[in-house]
Amino acid sequence: MSAGPSPAAVGRAPAQRPRAVLLDIYDTTLRVDVLRARFVDVGRHELECDVFLARAMRDGIAFSMAGADGAFGSYVREALRATTGHKLSEEALDHVMSGFASLPPQPDAELALMALARARVAVYAFGYGNQRVLADALDRSGLRTYLRGTITVDDLARLRPGAGAYHHGCRVAHAQPARTALVSAHAWDVHGAARAGLLTGLVARGEGPPPAMMEQPHVRAERLDQCVDRLLALPA
Repeated sequence: MSAGPSPAAVGRAPAQRPRAVLLDIYDTTLRVDVLRARFVDVGRHELECDVFLARAMRDGIAFSMAGADGAFGSYVREALRATTGHKLSEEALDHVMSGFASLPPQPDAELALMALARARVAVYAFGYGNQRVLADALDRSGLRTYLRGTITVDDLARLRPGAGAYHHGCRVAHAQPARTALVSAHAWDVHGAARAGLLTGLVARGEGPPPAMMEQPHVRAERLDQCVDRLLALPA
């Protein structure tokens, strides 16, 4: 499968109303901070959760860049094992990992999805790893009904922010990159999507503007619904 054009060949997408949206799930749409309680359940400090999530993304991206094969979920489990000093039993690891299937929605998520539905813009959940876990989380949150589908990048063995991951999402959405918006709470994710020629929306959630050396989002807002409203207000 072709990875799509290189970022240099694509250039920055013009600011225009999207025809499809790739919606980042973890942090942007669903709350991952609730996993801290599961660390406490297994006798670890809750702040290890933040280290674990950062390690999982770092390792997954590193393995992806190096061309490693395998599911992202396996990297996540190993990141959890390393973060907790290899002191948790398999049952305790399972308890933490199973939390990904029952993450609650962000308070602004349904408002954003309702606005996109009214605008007849197709929305795809854009996540990492196991599609069943992602679908379960969206079902339990009550948000899956608003989505055209779910997209994971395990089948490519490539993670964002590589251009191939975003172009894969565009192919599934049947939309050109320049008319597809990536909406995320992560500045590095927006950077990757913009370099791949997509429209971008950054949900700042208190983080402020992205670093100057990164590609800037086409729109930015503190809340997901506000970010969507600003995308939909772009010229058609």
